[in-house]
Amino acid sequence: MSQVELAQALGTFQTVISAVERGVRGLSLQQAVRLAQALKVSPDDILGKSRQEDGLFKDRRFIRRLQKIEKLSKRQKQALLLTLDNFLKGAGVS
Repeated sequence: MSQVELAQALGTFQTVISAVERGVRGLSLQQAVRLAQALKVSPDDILGKSRQEDGLFKDRRFIRRLQKIEKLSKRQKQALLLTLDNFLKGAGVS
């Protein structure tokens, strides 16, 4: 969803959405609830409360990338996993 589409769904301007994404502006609780509804996620997700006990999914950028990876073909996913495995091996992370 683009910033313009999200702004339209929330009844605000694209510049407001951009400012929120950049951390220049915050959200009221009411705005967070509307945002969660527009994105079809829970308000906890918007407010940064992790559903994972270990905090594995606190980084929203990581989550967005995982969502994009889900759209790849099986072959593309396999190639990406091989690349990640080689990177991690080279970085000394098992």
